Amino acid sequence: MSLGPLMIDIRATELTRVECDLLKHPLVGGVILFKRNFKSAEQVLELVAEIHALREPELLIAVDQEGGRVQRFQAPLTTLPPMRALGHCYDAQGSASLRYAHASGWLMAAEVGALGLDFSFAPVLDVDRGLCDVIGDRALHSEPAVVARLALAYMQGMEAAGMAAVAKHFPSHAGVVADTHLQVAEDRRPFSELLDDLEPYRRLIDNGLAGVMAAHVAFSSVDPRPAGFSAWWLRTQLRGELGFKGAIFSDDLSMAGAASVGDMVARVEVALEAGCDMALICNAPDDVVTVLERLRLEANPRSQLRLMRLRRRRDWDWSTLQTSAEWLDAQQRVAELDQPPALSLEG
Repeated sequence: MSLGPLMIDIRATELTRVECDLLKHPLVGGVILFKRNFKSAEQVLELVAEIHALREPELLIAVDQEGGRVQRFQAPLTTLPPMRALGHCYDAQGSASLRYAHASGWLMAAEVGALGLDFSFAPVLDVDRGLCDVIGDRALHSEPAVVARLALAYMQGMEAAGMAAVAKHFPSHAGVVADTHLQVAEDRRPFSELLDDLEPYRRLIDNGLAGVMAAHVAFSSVDPRPAGFSAWWLRTQLRGELGFKGAIFSDDLSMAGAASVGDMVARVEVALEAGCDMALICNAPDDVVTVLERLRLEANPRSQLRLMRLRRRRDWDWSTLQTSAEWLDAQQRVAELDQPPALSLEG
């Protein structure tokens, strides 16, 4: 059996019989875990082992573990500051902040990987333009070049811990006010004004970025459809102009920002046709069942290869990780980050 093009979620800290059956479906290729799926490190280890035992090849397992407002797994994992803390560090310390970015990426990836997961959807590459509250302090900085430098160091830290990076939200969430969880978002800027927002992607792609999540934002000057449903963005720009060879994920297709495309089956079909390798359906179990019943697709060997490259590459042991010199050093650096900033990015 190959990895299917759908990533779905589960309701609690243990699998139900119905969920086991869904996860065995050939159209499913991954699982995303949320805060509701976390009770303890030991419980997640058991849950992940149960998911992996369902089929071969094993399903990909992911999480959103950015830090700050978006950290699904809590203690005993390290409480991570928001990514903005790295931007403040850059303003105060310049290039010395890159060591903190590397340590932050390493620590997040090592801890998540030690629980058996394959990757986190990180880092956030959206440039902070002071417009979008749903991004806010999830953004590294207001300068594209600084976002690129910090994100590259963060990605390299993840890679050193054996985890591939999946950056988001391509091409940008920076130019809209709307929260795409709740509303359709439109960025009316001409393409020439979007080039700065693409700089972090260009830098990370040139250094081997393995994955990208597309935004539910429509850039009406080039395509009326949101980027995650746009072949112009995913094929012409991301794969063509930027030369991206990694895996492309949709954002959660149950979000309001995806509603303009149609029902859930249509959303999955359009996202995959536009160039996504894997489509996410979260918090919508009935829609998952409908899609599995109605979607008709042939396996895409190129997508399979791109997705398989996202598997964790280092098997950490949760117990021994916390006594390693690498973990202790990264912990110290991240603790130093979580202090009041010397400078503000909004100034």
